Amino acid sequence: MEQEIAVTGLIKKALHLMRPNGSQSPEGSVSNRTTARYLRDTKSGAIASRVAPLTNSRDDIRRAWSRSAGLAMDLIQNSGRLKGACDQVIADTVGVGLTLNPHPDLTGLGYSDEEKAEFIRILKRRWKAFWHDKKECDMRGKLSGPQMVDIGLRWDIAFGEVTGVFDFFDDADRSRYGIATGTKLCLVPPQKLVQDTNSFDGMFQGIRHDGKGRPVSYRFDTSLDGVRAKQDYAAFDADGRSLVMHIFDPMDATDVRGISKLAPAFRKHIQAEMLDDATLQMALLQTIFAITLTSETPSADAYEALEVLKEQGGDGIEYGKEYLGYLSGSLDAAADSRISVGADPQVSHLGPGQKLALETANVPGKDFLPFSNSLARDMARTIGCSYGGLTMDYTDATYASVRMETSSLWPVVARRRERVAAPMCQMAYENWLDEEIGEGRIPFKGGYLAFRANRSRVCLAGWQGPPKPTADDLKSAKASTERLKNGTSSVAIETGDLGVDSDALFEERQREHRRYVEAGMQSPYAPKDAPAQTPQVIK
Repeated sequence: MEQEIAVTGLIKKALHLMRPNGSQSPEGSVSNRTTARYLRDTKSGAIASRVAPLTNSRDDIRRAWSRSAGLAMDLIQNSGRLKGACDQVIADTVGVGLTLNPHPDLTGLGYSDEEKAEFIRILKRRWKAFWHDKKECDMRGKLSGPQMVDIGLRWDIAFGEVTGVFDFFDDADRSRYGIATGTKLCLVPPQKLVQDTNSFDGMFQGIRHDGKGRPVSYRFDTSLDGVRAKQDYAAFDADGRSLVMHIFDPMDATDVRGISKLAPAFRKHIQAEMLDDATLQMALLQTIFAITLTSETPSADAYEALEVLKEQGGDGIEYGKEYLGYLSGSLDAAADSRISVGADPQVSHLGPGQKLALETANVPGKDFLPFSNSLARDMARTIGCSYGGLTMDYTDATYASVRMETSSLWPVVARRRERVAAPMCQMAYENWLDEEIGEGRIPFKGGYLAFRANRSRVCLAGWQGPPKPTADDLKSAKASTERLKNGTSSVAIETGDLGVDSDALFEERQREHRRYVEAGMQSPYAPKDAPAQTPQVIK
């Protein structure tokens, strides 16, 4: 019996030791054992102190859109760093402009490979002439296509969306302005897209939707002859062509409007500006008062006390007179001396009890630059550019760091090009191609009816931007060569990374090769084992 009791005691002791922190059994007091769960707070209550109600993203954007747009424009217009960052984003995304690379699917439409290649060459040539002519592509006749894309990217940063309307000029308007095409794009500032919301009418933030959530019309704030009014524009025409351009990068599947890309960084950027201003003001103050002169000579209060002694009579009169005489002599001596801190600094003599001190600026402190750089990196991440592109600071940059920064940023640039810049060009391209084929300026087998029936696949195209930046061009070229050798890439892919049209490159190389051969010269494109050409003597 005693053995059974002992064994039982040992078991209880073992179970007690197995419990965390030696906590008591459930039969006793409540255990303080922590549990693994989401949002488990610490004793500081950091999570509990942060109020974070779950709201609808669409409603949040509606409430914050106007305020965020105003703040973004104010910061960009008054911050050289942000203005430069916006320009850097545009340069990274589109460079001097995106190049059309048509990929029409002409399967079953009677086109041979040669005919398809010729069709693509016509598209490229005519599109370039249209898109780079401000009189042809812009309804106002002021902006070329690449300029409109630049504005769209700035709007995407400041407002989170790009808006515009398409118009069509008839023959009378074309004759009036001396233009050949009718398709025109007119950019409309996103703040002109009103915030009207009426759930019963399917209207939300100026966009009316049908029962399936598709946009039907857009309501813009317009001004005609000085009279402001709200006007609805149909999203599509009867044939499905886009009449309104509205491009944004949604946060949630239910979003109907975008919001400024700078919104998540407003607080830190404003605080960083306040820190910069305070630091600069302190540095200027310390610079202005670089030298201080202190004196132990009594102030006006001391003189008043001496005057009281004189009024009391007796010995006080003599003491007051003697001390005042001493002070007067000291002041006269100090007045005759000069203190100069110019190009030839001199300190001839200081009065009794006077001390000269040279003040040194203590700001910015040693922690200012690391903290400021941290804020700059946060802003660069928000905007979608590199730290070097934002600050132009490459002090501690190395080949490895630059390459790593470039590699991590390139997918962001490519995504922004695909989500914002390319759709702007694509929408204009589709409407333009519809007109070109419809009016017979670009021949198409089967005519306009065949194109209309296959519009979506005939209008397929890619938009090529600036090359992928590299820290070392030689190493990048060797890597490209190796990829071509081992079959993991193609000429089209590699030239695309360089921002070069592979078809245009091939045609240019072909023309140059023929030119050299016809002149009897060794072509730089000839095979290495090819016999040398005999130069022809021109008589």
